[in-house]
Amino acid sequence: MNKQIFVNLPVKDLNKSKEFFSALGYTFNAQFTNEQGACMVISDNSIYAMLLTEEFFKTFTDKQIAKANEVTEVLTCLSCESRGEVDSMVAKALAAGGTSPRAPQDHGFMYSRSFDDLDGHTWELVYMSGEPA
Repeated sequence: MNKQIFVNLPVKDLNKSKEFFSALGYTFNAQFTNEQGACMVISDNSIYAMLLTEEFFKTFTDKQIAKANEVTEVLTCLSCESRGEVDSMVAKALAAGGTSPRAPQDHGFMYSRSFDDLDGHTWELVYMSGEPA
């Protein structure tokens, strides 16, 4: 059996979040999408982001929801197949209303950039071209 990961993220406006991630080229599994949440497919059969309304997200925890625009609890990092894909994804995110929290990082063998989505969740995109020196 292949392992799968479901990253659960609270969102303020589910429809706007779906529009944002659709602009980046992501699709949603209709079987697990309704007015409370949307299952964003990052990689077929293995990686998903569950975008959950804050009210619904609260039913899974007794803890307060972190205000992602103010604090960072997690950085979600996705690999890309090229530097161009990294740059293209960030450009799409910025055009869709996201922000860029920091400058690109170029370590020779690894190139990365990041964007914050509409709710302030940080997404790291990385291209690894080889082994570290």
